[in-house]
Amino acid sequence: MNHRAAAIALALAAGFLFGSASAAPPLEVEDPMRGATPIPEETNPPLISPIENKDIKRMRTYSMQPPTIPHKIDGYQIDKNYNRCLACHARVNTEESQAPPLSVTHYMDRDSNVLAEVSPRRYFCVQCHVPQAEAKPLVSNTYQDIDVILKRLTAPATDKK
Repeated sequence: MNHRAAAIALALAAGFLFGSASAAPPLEVEDPMRGATPIPEETNPPLISPIENKDIKRMRTYSMQPPTIPHKIDGYQIDKNYNRCLACHARVNTEESQAPPLSVTHYMDRDSNVLAEVSPRRYFCVQCHVPQAEAKPLVSNTYQDIDVILKRLTAPATDKK
């Protein structure tokens, strides 16, 4: 492309952008997390919601999702010297604690060799597993699990609504 053609293309693009921007009124959009507070102004932060402590297994929303933590972990020591989670969830402790045991994948290295101890790359639980807050959703969500969608699609015509 020569310089003249590039200059013409640039002038047309600029004219289109500036011409259309002045013609349309500004959009009034309210951010569901900020509310009606203008961007340059600060809002009061919401209170921190309490952590759910129900010890109830939740359904996972996709096949490889790490399970969420169904109890409080405030004050748990999880560092290179000690992992409080393993006091209950290590396979040798689950009979007494009745906690779900770690998956066998947590005892494998990156080459799928089985180890006697938890793999260092799976040792810091909160990299993948998180506790849940007792809070209302900040934004609406219409997510549906794939199993729900497939069940609806394969249901007989009389069952569909």
